[in-house]
This record gives sequence, C-alpha cells and structure tokens, in this order.
Amino acid sequence: MADTNTQFDQVTAQCRAIFVDKMQDYGPSWRIFRLHGITDQLYIKVCNIRQVQTTGISLVGDDIPGNLRAIVNYGVTAIIQSRHGYADSIDMSSEQATALYDQILAEAKELMLRKNHDYGEAWREMSKEGIIDMILAKIIRIKTILDHDGKTIASEGVEGNYFDIINYAIFDLIHYES
Repeated sequence: MADTNTQFDQVTAQCRAIFVDKMQDYGPSWRIFRLHGITDQLYIKVCNIRQVQTTGISLVGDDIPGNLRAIVNYGVTAIIQSRHGYADSIDMSSEQATALYDQILAEAKELMLRKNHDYGEAWREMSKEGIIDMILAKIIRIKTILDHDGKTIASEGVEGNYFDIINYAIFDLIHYES
C-alpha cells in the first residue's frame, strides 16, 4: 500500500510551490477576501471539476488536478482569513503569509493522520466523483453557516469544513497521481 504520509507531502509541495509563485506575482492580495468571497472561489473551482467530470470537456483548458491544487490553496487562505480576518489592503508580507500557509498545512496533515487512523483510509475506496461531491457539500455547508453569521447548533464550524475540503482535495490529487 502506498504511504499516505509521503503522498500527502508530495502533493502539498506542489500546492505550496504554486502558492509561493503566486505570492511573487501578486503578493498576499487575497487578504482582501472575506470568507464569502473565498468560499465562492472554492465553489467555482469545484463546479468546474464537476462539469469536466460530467462532460469530459473543458473549453478554457482548466484541468482537474490544477483545480484541485487551487482548492487546497483557497482552503488554506480561507482558514488564514477565518483566524486573522480580512484586510482592506495587503497587510502582511509574502513571507508571513507563507509561514501561515505552512502552519495550516501542518495542521491539515495532523488532522488527516488522526482521521486516517480512525477511518482506516476509507478515502482510498472513494471515487473521484464522490470526493468532489463531498467537497461541494462542505462548501454549501460553509455558505449556510456564513449566512447564519458563523453560528452552528450541532455541527462543526467553517474552519473544520475548510480543513476537510483541503484534505479531500489532497486525497483526490493522490488519486490522480497514482
């Protein structure tokens, strides 16, 4: 059986490289996004994946692994925004943003390891389509929670859902690269 720990690190290294490259291009311009805006970006990416899965066609050339990497990166930035709030202008350096990115990915990995222990890596038996549907359901949950001012009665909040989105996207990337 493949080593999930190693596969996780390989996939997240690719996502991190894209994040760092975009920081060189744009800086942490995403700091202006409110959680609704980042969640909408996640929604757009997952809808594109579902469309390509359904039709087999991408007229703009977006590929599924590229969209999954974007979902990982938007998920990380969403958690940063959840913890630090949004800004009206760039209020941190690219180095600070990258350090926060690394912290969030380390937390995502620790969560993944705990859940894999408890669930026996059940994700390996999930279909690529099922994983995308799970990500979409989590996005819809987040949108509902945000519409309720972040208040929940019997479920995890937005941060837990963002972490699950990150890990499901990483699992799907592992599927594509296996």
